[in-house]
Amino acid sequence: MKVLMVEDNKSVSEMMAMFFQKEDWDVTYAYDGEEAVDKFKKEADDWDIITLDLNLPKKDGMQVAKEIREISESVPIIMLTARDSDSEQVLGFEMGADDYVTKPFSPITLIARMKAVSRRSNNGNGSAGADAEDGFDVVTDNFKMNSGTREAYLNDQLIPDLTPKEFDLLKAMAKKPRQVFTREKLLQEVWDYEYYGDERTVDAHVKKLRSKIEKAGPQVIQTVWGVGYKFDDSEAAK
Repeated sequence: MKVLMVEDNKSVSEMMAMFFQKEDWDVTYAYDGEEAVDKFKKEADDWDIITLDLNLPKKDGMQVAKEIREISESVPIIMLTARDSDSEQVLGFEMGADDYVTKPFSPITLIARMKAVSRRSNNGNGSAGADAEDGFDVVTDNFKMNSGTREAYLNDQLIPDLTPKEFDLLKAMAKKPRQVFTREKLLQEVWDYEYYGDERTVDAHVKKLRSKIEKAGPQVIQTVWGVGYKFDDSEAAK
């Protein structure tokens, strides 16, 4: 993979360099926000994944993520931060992050997350199945989605501005209407890694996903208290 690691702490970059070398990845380092945006722009179509620290000089990680997303909607971004709050995670996901790793972290864990996010991103960029009706490979009572165009519709209204992870999360549940998914199961299905106690990652994505669904129609993501979430559009008709 071609990786852009944005990290102002050079000791962290040097530590990760040993692990990246073992994976035989092509890694470029940026040590402040302005440098990160400049390096991304020069090869915008070539990057496979970005790791992005939030606490950066010159331009913070949130602003960097926003500017990168204005250029590319699909390049995976993993945010690295010492901050550990639900509000920070929600804001990070709103800016377009695909995953969120809290410092201090295990290098092995970060490598696993990077592989998982990249794998899910690559799998999600394929076209819909040849037998999908009109290109829609998930169709329920009042909902349909097309994995080729990465679009989802509720009562024929487009659900706007879905990020790659929000689309994947919605698809995972919509493929099995009314089935209850635990947070651990959604981490495995959507983020493709085992449960590390990061159920807030799921909750933050569901919160943002719900706000976008409500722009198109009734809420179809329901909370099953004490268990997790389910998709149910059976009563979502106009």
